[in-house]
Amino acid sequence: MTIRLHDTNARQIRDFVPLTAGCVSIYLCGATVQAAPHIGHIRSGLNFDIMRRWFEYRGYDVTFIRNVTDIDDKIIKKAAEQNRPWWSIGYENERAFNDGYDVLGCLPPTYEPRATGHITEMIEMMRGLIERGHAYEADGNVYFDVRSYEGYLELSNQDLDDLRQPSGDNETGKRDKRDFAMWKSAKPGEPSWETPWGRGRPGWHLECSAMAHKYLGSAFDIHGGGIDLIFPHHENEIAQAKAFGDDFAKYWVHNGWVTLSGEKMSKSLDNSVLVSDMVKQWRPIVLRYYLGTPHYRSMIEYSEEALREAESAFARIEGFVQRVVEKAGGPVEAAAEVPPAFAEAMDDDLGVPQALAIIHTTVRQGNSALAADDKEAAVARLAEVRAMLGVLGLDPLDPHWAGESDRGEDLHGVVDTLVRLVLDQRQSARERKDWPAADAIRDQLNQSGLVIEDSPAGPRWTLGPR
Repeated sequence: MTIRLHDTNARQIRDFVPLTAGCVSIYLCGATVQAAPHIGHIRSGLNFDIMRRWFEYRGYDVTFIRNVTDIDDKIIKKAAEQNRPWWSIGYENERAFNDGYDVLGCLPPTYEPRATGHITEMIEMMRGLIERGHAYEADGNVYFDVRSYEGYLELSNQDLDDLRQPSGDNETGKRDKRDFAMWKSAKPGEPSWETPWGRGRPGWHLECSAMAHKYLGSAFDIHGGGIDLIFPHHENEIAQAKAFGDDFAKYWVHNGWVTLSGEKMSKSLDNSVLVSDMVKQWRPIVLRYYLGTPHYRSMIEYSEEALREAESAFARIEGFVQRVVEKAGGPVEAAAEVPPAFAEAMDDDLGVPQALAIIHTTVRQGNSALAADDKEAAVARLAEVRAMLGVLGLDPLDPHWAGESDRGEDLHGVVDTLVRLVLDQRQSARERKDWPAADAIRDQLNQSGLVIEDSPAGPRWTLGPR
């Protein structure tokens, strides 16, 4: 068994060989908490949640770090616009991000450090870089000298002499406009911390180099994030960490965007679809299916139609699960191992689309067994399906999804009572052999968005495709 991953730095899929046998260390660039999360933000966390689950299934002990950027220019600007403390903006949105991760079934990280909690580590790294000649202080700012690090821009495959210089850059004292700020001198009304070079606050890139060093050491296995972070963020992380003396990340893994009309979903473009709004319209498990089943390196073009297709596809899986549980007379435990074809797909750069095809094939086999009244075969197929869905965080029988109570268990109970009354009328019509009346009731329920299925345990209703 060998897991293979696409390494952005190598520009190819490579065999994964951990630094420490049996262990995997992952650092994921998490939220910058200036606003509530849209589904593009959460996709990254979800993709790496699936990666983590697969490594754990394969027997690895996973350390998963996902940071929080709780101070930056945008947070400070929002605080000024809303006349609120900067930390209240950050904390409110950090809670919103965690709610988004939780509602979509992402496992909590091993540690989730905040940038402002690691100023000491940042100062230590800057001091070391200045001593080694890779950084310098100017007017209270501390800059990284990009020409001092020979490997700069290897990740993004750019040439320094052709690198576009930042526009609107008002940072003072730079030796080269392409040098980037690790520390920004204090400005009136802005939050600041004391350093040997005066009061100020972190630049964006320094925090991740410092926190990865603290929690994962001088070398770790995988660094992840969205493709938009390759430059400048990840490029600058590498320069800081390696110039400091760390080996840093062995593999670089990047996920694709969620797009809207071909544009990256972004707060700045005002084309965001917030997670908090989406889970009011769609079941969270369906949203996870929609965001998590395309290949992590692919782009997802957001549309209502695509979500409806995801809902219908997952309904076929969920319907099979419910039918077998009824047939078995109770829960069916997940198999100890996933089918070999599923494992082969997941080992090959987390090939979720190919793995999902195995799930749907197994569901069809299970439905055939149900039609043939082969209870043993149907139960065996459900055990396999549950094992595979569990790896993807999509097992509808998992306690996390049980009832999806946060979306209105009380309302479900009210609807169930009303539907049962109508179904009783239908049953009475059937008993008196008034088939047109029974069919008319069923058709009316179907038109209202309910699917009625006659089972050995009696009529069962579910929500149909939107």
